[in-house]
Amino acid sequence: MKLNNLFTDDEAVSPVIGVILMVAITVILAAVIGAFVLGIGGSQETAPQASFQWGSGGSTVIHAGGDALEHNNLGTSAGSLDGGTDSTYTAGDTVVSGISGDSVTITWESPSSDTTNIIGELEK
Repeated sequence: MKLNNLFTDDEAVSPVIGVILMVAITVILAAVIGAFVLGIGGSQETAPQASFQWGSGGSTVIHAGGDALEHNNLGTSAGSLDGGTDSTYTAGDTVVSGISGDSVTITWESPSSDTTNIIGELEK
């Protein structure tokens, strides 16, 4: 047996590398397809964009424009939300009433997760 043949004989390297690459590609494809099927990489819900202003007298907050807001997804740090639980607020509607302080924060909670976002902060 010649020692030089051992160093130059790489006949088995190519099939082994080919099999390893095929297995790696299969595993990566399975992970990507599984993520889509199970919804792991699902879409993220974004908070609505809205602007607010103080109402006359300073004890109410009015929806001044932007996206429509569902009553069930809103919260406030001061006063109480106007309307019933099925209400939808659009531009011109009173959103919060009975505010006695100088500031109010309006929050939005995602209906499909526990995410809460501040969508409005007002100070007198």
